[in-house]
Amino acid sequence: MLEDITMAAISASLVKELRERTSLGMMECKKALVAAGGDIELAIEEMRKSSGMKAAKKAGRTAAEGVVAVKLAEDGSFGMLVEVNSETDFAARDESFLAFVGDVTEAAFADKQSDVTALMSGDLDLSRERLVQKIGENIGVRRIEIVNSDDGVVGGYVHSNNRIAVLVSLKGGDSELAKDIAMHIAAVNPQVVRAEDMPADVVEQEKNIIKAQPDMEGKPEAIVEKMMVGRINKFLKENSLLDQAFVKNPDVSIAQLAKDGGADVISFVRYEVGEGIEVSKVDFAAEVAAQLQS
Repeated sequence: MLEDITMAAISASLVKELRERTSLGMMECKKALVAAGGDIELAIEEMRKSSGMKAAKKAGRTAAEGVVAVKLAEDGSFGMLVEVNSETDFAARDESFLAFVGDVTEAAFADKQSDVTALMSGDLDLSRERLVQKIGENIGVRRIEIVNSDDGVVGGYVHSNNRIAVLVSLKGGDSELAKDIAMHIAAVNPQVVRAEDMPADVVEQEKNIIKAQPDMEGKPEAIVEKMMVGRINKFLKENSLLDQAFVKNPDVSIAQLAKDGGADVISFVRYEVGEGIEVSKVDFAAEVAAQLQS
């Protein structure tokens, strides 16, 4: 941690991002960033330890614009998921931009190509360059994913604003069931299919945060461990697809929904436009800027 970092050294954009990810006060966020030496992830972890705050929004909040697109094989054997970025939402609604997204999706689907560099090595990149000249913004194909099913079906869902899209692979089941589960994933954003799929480092970090929360202080180790197990189980249940209540019918879990449909959930991929891309913005109103100077 940096010892000599000051309040003045923390940028407005960094404070803004921390506020958006935690929903906490501006000065609280700024003090946390100072204490963490400007490290936003460390600041979030320490804030959670001291206040019991729930997990912050994932790093990689939506910061870039563009759209996501899905194309499914008619027999349900595979699907393609594509993200194409622009600099502004205005450009992302342009007909020429959307036509380019369609061309990229069709080309990726036809070749079953998930390597962006390979896909964009020929005519598609020339089309992209022409589009950049026409729209006046940087345009980029960011990522492509292929999802297969050897003994079932791949289904997909694209949210109406074209900013969130999901592919899900089932063993058994049918396309309607796969679409329902994909829609749930788009809305709820689970981290893993099953609790046991959660990475060990994520579980360990959550344990450390729980142990450091104020209501754990002074309690015997056995009590702390018992409380921690309960909270970890709750964390896993909230973030594991099969344990979640189906958004269209909260009385039914996704596990039960899949079982009733004669299916097992194998995997899923969820794209949200701009996740993981940071765009530096300093756009606080004068009132906020004035507070930051204090």
